Amino acid sequence: MEIEVLEKEEIKVVGISWNGTYSQLNTIPELIDVMKNRMSEVPNQTNESIFIAPFHSRETELTCYVTTPVETLENVPEGMVGFTIPRKNYVCTSHKGSLEEIENTYQQMLEWMQEYGYDLDDNALSLEIFQLSHNDIDSSNLCELYLPVKTYGNDYY
Repeated sequence: MEIEVLEKEEIKVVGISWNGTYSQLNTIPELIDVMKNRMSEVPNQTNESIFIAPFHSRETELTCYVTTPVETLENVPEGMVGFTIPRKNYVCTSHKGSLEEIENTYQQMLEWMQEYGYDLDDNALSLEIFQLSHNDIDSSNLCELYLPVKTYGNDYY
């Protein structure tokens, strides 16, 4: 697995949100289906065929969003949220396989971060980015995982 550190520019997104416990993670695929069915309602979409799933992870629960990138945050459809993900530095890698196996990939990323001295930024959003093919998540189950890291000045230590 190749792991790297990179900076992502800010991204404007519109989509749906969910908050729950880790034992409820199995409901997230339903969120993806809901967002797929509502994609046509979202104005100002970019030409990227991706879903961006930002999330806040806490000790006992998490907040997850299923979103699509947009040019502007005007006219957010009812029942959806629109926000800007700020420019940020991330440790990232690709995950190929089932969503049930994704925890192992995250564990490897966290071990890599510890080995190379990177600290997770608990106040920032983590990201999962899924490629879409014909308005469906790519059947190869390939997604990009981004864990936000703290910076010290302009450098990492």
